[in-house]
Amino acid sequence: MPVQRLNHAVLYVRDVERSVTFYRDALGFQVVMSMPGAAFLQADGSSNDHDLGLFQVGPQAAASEAGRSTVGLYHLAWEVDTLQELERIALRLQEMGALVGASDHSTTKALYAKDPDGLEFEVSWLVPAALITDEVLAGRSGIQPLDLAKEIETYGGQTKGGVGVSV
Repeated sequence: MPVQRLNHAVLYVRDVERSVTFYRDALGFQVVMSMPGAAFLQADGSSNDHDLGLFQVGPQAAASEAGRSTVGLYHLAWEVDTLQELERIALRLQEMGALVGASDHSTTKALYAKDPDGLEFEVSWLVPAALITDEVLAGRSGIQPLDLAKEIETYGGQTKGGVGVSV
């Protein structure tokens, strides 16, 4: 039986409360269960028991070297329903000083940010399969800077994304 989707991710963080505050304020996650040194968060609209687990390792923890000098996970990616929601999150991440990039991958429009421990994550909107044209597919040969205003003009701010559909 093939894997269908990612149910949740678990991160080791220096300070659980700081990370809970960040993910709540940046992405709207809510705590569904906590205990000393751990918290389990759920994304708004999710039917998962939890989407993100956080385990505290303390302030002495070294920064992750994944991808720089060791193997490890590069980032997690969460999808949003609309470009208007992606724009709202972009502004919020920018206000928080967490936004580190924004890319147009042709069929995927993506923001990149770092949490308080420097762990990178992505928030993306996927072009619905019915709107993927030959021109969109031709753009897959390279990554371009994301122009959210242009994408909203092209697809509309309230158009529901492809939710996992990628060509």
